[in-house]
Amino acid sequence: MKRMSLPLRLALAPALLSSALFLGACGDDDNNPTEDDSKVTQELVVTFADKVVVPTYARLATRLTELDAACVALATAPAADKLTAAKAAWRASRIPWEQSEGFLFGPVDSFGYDPALDSWPVSHTELEAVLANNDALTQQYVSNLKNEQKGFHTLEYILFGNSGGTKTVDQLTARELEYLKALSAELKSVGQALHGSWAESLGGNPPFRNTLATAGQSGNTAYPSVQAAAQEMVGGITTILDEVANGKIADPFTAEDPDLVESQFAYNSLEDFTNNIRSVENAYLGHLPGEPKTGSSLRDVVGVDSALDVKIRQQIAASISALAAIAEPFRESITNDAEKPKIEAAQEAIRTLHDTFQGEVLPLVTK
Repeated sequence: MKRMSLPLRLALAPALLSSALFLGACGDDDNNPTEDDSKVTQELVVTFADKVVVPTYARLATRLTELDAACVALATAPAADKLTAAKAAWRASRIPWEQSEGFLFGPVDSFGYDPALDSWPVSHTELEAVLANNDALTQQYVSNLKNEQKGFHTLEYILFGNSGGTKTVDQLTARELEYLKALSAELKSVGQALHGSWAESLGGNPPFRNTLATAGQSGNTAYPSVQAAAQEMVGGITTILDEVANGKIADPFTAEDPDLVESQFAYNSLEDFTNNIRSVENAYLGHLPGEPKTGSSLRDVVGVDSALDVKIRQQIAASISALAAIAEPFRESITNDAEKPKIEAAQEAIRTLHDTFQGEVLPLVTK
């Protein structure tokens, strides 16, 4: 199964957000606080852009650069320790990527960076066809391949094999090493472009950070109001929560098909899902773990230490704990009767968190 594209994943979100906007615009004065009374301020979106989005993408670009260096070292002089280092670099680069999935909007969607980085499942037949042909495996060649023949998971398959990372350096062919080097170079390039699209002016386009941060200002057609930007933020959160519970977990679990499991070769699936929940937490709190809070956040909109804030933080923790209770490899747990109640409990916890954001947080940013 090809990973669902972002436009399809967001199919229901526009109607929801448009409806909320309409209600916010058309209600009477009693139901619509003045701008001064609203907690949805310019500071909210600026903080989100500068303290969550841009630093996450910067970390991703750095980790993908380190992954490329590890793969080049492995391909240049194959050795067991270099394969171990490349595997570790792959896992490390997954963290900021999965922690970015709570805000899969903007350039990551419009420029196709998401599918270029993270399409799955790997097309084994098409991958083997690339390995079997005589084409020079350059970065440019890989860049022009189908999404299922490149990105994180093709690289994962070559590095880890099909049994949880037991592939040895002696099992890597010269052709695989050539492919590996081109794949990692392309991943690095896409990661740099993604970060640059938010942080720099590229191709005549302003940094998307500026587009988001100037929501509501004259001439901003992407976000004609601060509320529109805040709704995009909440929409990103509800989209990834829906995808984790009803896609990443549900699709392979319902079908009992390990081929539908994300990051199955590295046995990294549950770590990926957990980092998706961390993405929600970071977006909600308005800063990355270990960083100080500065500026406004969705938590401030909800009300720090309010009953709703306490509930959200408890539900985030419950979702993470429920995922931690499931045994890895997830691709085996989906057919293990002892694990099935744990998987269902994790789905329920994540769906509950989704419903809280959709039903109780979204209305707060439409006022």
